[in-house]
Amino acid sequence: MNQVGLISAIRMTGHEKPIEEGWNDINKWHTEDGLLWIHLDYKSKESHRWLHLKSRLDTSVLEALLAEDTRPRFFIHGPGLLIIMRGINLNPGSEPDDMVSLRVWIEPGRIISMRHRKVMAVDDLRMEILNGEGPKTEGDFLAQLTRKLSLRMAESLDNLSERVDELEELVFGQQDKPLRTVISELRRQIIGLRRYLIPQKDVFERIQIEKIAWITPADQAILRETSDRLTRYVEDLNAARERTAVVQDELESQMASRMNQTMYLLSIVTAIFLPLGLFTGLLGINVGGIPGTENPHAFLFVCSFLTGIAILQFLIFRRIRWI
Repeated sequence: MNQVGLISAIRMTGHEKPIEEGWNDINKWHTEDGLLWIHLDYKSKESHRWLHLKSRLDTSVLEALLAEDTRPRFFIHGPGLLIIMRGINLNPGSEPDDMVSLRVWIEPGRIISMRHRKVMAVDDLRMEILNGEGPKTEGDFLAQLTRKLSLRMAESLDNLSERVDELEELVFGQQDKPLRTVISELRRQIIGLRRYLIPQKDVFERIQIEKIAWITPADQAILRETSDRLTRYVEDLNAARERTAVVQDELESQMASRMNQTMYLLSIVTAIFLPLGLFTGLLGINVGGIPGTENPHAFLFVCSFLTGIAILQFLIFRRIRWI
């Protein structure tokens, strides 16, 4: 189905095969026709027009559905529930931490979901419904959608954890610059994921205790499972953040240690050559009376003398354990 603003619309009529519909069918729909799921692009002007003119939604619900920047949250309005969620961005060329926004309004008989960038979990659910294997009720739809969103996160979060494992193994054997770049990238991704997953976890925890007529105990069990899964994800992200901080501290410690060793070596070299430089400077002043100016062996004598001083300094430094 390729209509402006309308990504898909499916009417579920109990035991019959789900029916895909268009704008005209949506506008003629009544509650007794079966559960209707409308999936829209919230950036589309046609979607905005339909929502304002035909959806019969309250202003507060419309504002939440069409907001530019959203964070996970939910609120109950009459018999309906508005929930705003985020999913892992699995679109080609995208970063997982650039999470995609999904807004869903659920009321008895009708579901309106909105996104701009593709959400793979929604596509999974759509295919299941069209194959006759998807949810049949509003509560089951919410439970299955949230479950699929959380399951889609698993692979990306596992990959993130594996990258942290590899980083810990490499930290003692690689150069600082590329590793520091990798650490910064990982920490940026962790921050981006935590920004949305923590409030999303709180949303699912709160929904469980709300009394919503169309959410059954079976639906609540799936929501509880999703909440527990998100809790584990957040804990894994917290652990990954702490591990990357430890790795970064270790790299900075190694860098500081090498810098201190270099400065110490330069200090020793300076301490050895400072008196030698002073002595040769005295011999090089442009005044009369410098001893050995007429002696053909004076240069060798001076070199031997300076070498002796350097050796003596070296022995003294060794004795006092400076080197």
